[in-house]
Amino acid sequence: MQKRAFYIRALAPEDRAWLIQFIHEHWGDSIMISRGVTHDLTTYPGFIAIHDGERIGLLTYHIQEHNCEVTSLNSLLPGLGIGTALLEAARGEAVHQHCSRLWLITTNDNIDALRFYQKRGFTLVAVHRDAISESRKIKPGIPLLGEYGIPIRDEIELEFLLA
Repeated sequence: MQKRAFYIRALAPEDRAWLIQFIHEHWGDSIMISRGVTHDLTTYPGFIAIHDGERIGLLTYHIQEHNCEVTSLNSLLPGLGIGTALLEAARGEAVHQHCSRLWLITTNDNIDALRFYQKRGFTLVAVHRDAISESRKIKPGIPLLGEYGIPIRDEIELEFLLA
């Protein structure tokens, strides 16, 4: 087994300035909308991947009523297992917090994310048709076209059952 060249740790207060900059750089602003709920990613707990003192990945999550929602996941160095390790950390925290499921929303254009999550045991549980139209009322900057030129319309819900 090859040793990872990075480690995962929980977000800490000293990460706040970096977190705000990172979220704005990679998500446009700190607001994320899923299932009609507005989330400020800079206020949520999370995990950071670190390599040689540099932050190379981030996952944020929100726990409510025994459900842990992954609200953001970014790896700056794809293919090294960073996203998987961050997801494993979130899964461990969800179990520790007695959650029954780990879940997330992505959009219909995000083919790479759909592949990534399903390969890690997540199941598609719902397609929320045209949900992005409602989200654009709150966050008008959501683009019309996404990855691979696919129109962004629907929210796709995936879950990993923990019980």
